[in-house]
Amino acid sequence: MSGAGRSFSAGLDTSVLVDFFGSDTAEDLKGLNGSALVRKVQESFTWLADAPYPTIAAVAGHALGAGCQLALACDLRVAADDAVFGLLESNWGLMPDLGGAVWLPQLVGPAKAKELMWLADRVDAQQALELGMVNRVVPAAEMQAEARALATRLATRPPLAVTVIKEAVRASAVDAEDGLAVAGEGQLRCLASKDLVEAGAAWMEKREPVYTGS
Repeated sequence: MSGAGRSFSAGLDTSVLVDFFGSDTAEDLKGLNGSALVRKVQESFTWLADAPYPTIAAVAGHALGAGCQLALACDLRVAADDAVFGLLESNWGLMPDLGGAVWLPQLVGPAKAKELMWLADRVDAQQALELGMVNRVVPAAEMQAEARALATRLATRPPLAVTVIKEAVRASAVDAEDGLAVAGEGQLRCLASKDLVEAGAAWMEKREPVYTGS
């Protein structure tokens, strides 16, 4: 996931603030209101976290507000050295409701997350790396190549193992016991998989494994 142009996503179009509910409504949102409307909009972000495969945000320039939440929805983040992150919603009397209030605490801890959201502070790429918001920082000119190289490496990994690792980590963020249960179930699936057999055969035959995810 990356942005076209100089920035990943600058977030809210502040022109709507003068008439927040008066702008045109997207077709798939018509007829929805209240919590149902919010949940529908959240799906535009949560599918990245819920997808069975890894998702990577390649972030250059600004990732602010909803743009920051979009990056946080991904499993991994590669940041250009010019990247700037920030959940700025409280500047407008709002809160990060698209997943940022869930995912940021998982990365930086609840106290730091509350500070960043309450004060609407901006965080540069190096600060984001130190806080654990991003996985790596590279020069802007190398950012896309770095993200693609990471994606290529992930694509060679056993798909079933990758999926169940993601499921276990997601479950453990809610409840440690649930995380352990999901991890156990996932391991049983791996033990019964063809990928396990292929990994062993490839090791013995000194070749690269060819996984099928089954």
